[in-house]
Amino acid sequence: MPTYHCVAADGLLSSPAKAAIAQAITRAHAEVTGAPPYFAQVVFRSVAADDHYMGGEPLSHDHVFVDGHIRAGRSALDRAALIDRLVRDVSRAASLPAFAIWVYIHELPARAMAEFGHVLPEPGEETAWTENLSPAERERMQTIGRRN
Repeated sequence: MPTYHCVAADGLLSSPAKAAIAQAITRAHAEVTGAPPYFAQVVFRSVAADDHYMGGEPLSHDHVFVDGHIRAGRSALDRAALIDRLVRDVSRAASLPAFAIWVYIHELPARAMAEFGHVLPEPGEETAWTENLSPAERERMQTIGRRN
C-alpha cells in the first residue's frame, strides 16, 4: 500500500480537514497511478510547536508535510504529476496556500514490501498477485475504504 504520512502542527487540521485530505490523497494516488483506492493509506501526525524547526528556528507558519512511500517503477512524469496533484488537492482540502504544502515521494522496491501477508508484485504483475490471494484475502482487501 502506498503510505502517506501527513505532519502538521497540533490543532492545525480539524477532523473534517483530515478526512478531506485523506480522500484527496487516495483519489490522487489512484487516478495518477491506476492503483485501486483501497491500497492507499494516510496517517496523520501532529507535532507540538517546539518540536518542529526550520532553519534552526521553531516553525512559525502553517505547513502540511506529506511524506509518501510508494512502490517503485512509475515514470518520472507520473511521479511529477502525482506530486503536483497532491500539492493542489491537499492545499484545497487543508484550506492552505500551495506554498504551505510540501510533498516528498519515496520509492520502495516492490520486493522490499509485504502487504496483506504477501511480498508485493512488480508493477504490471498486480492481477496475478491478486489472483494468488485466497478468496477471503481478496474480499477483505477489496472492501477496505467502503462504507457499509
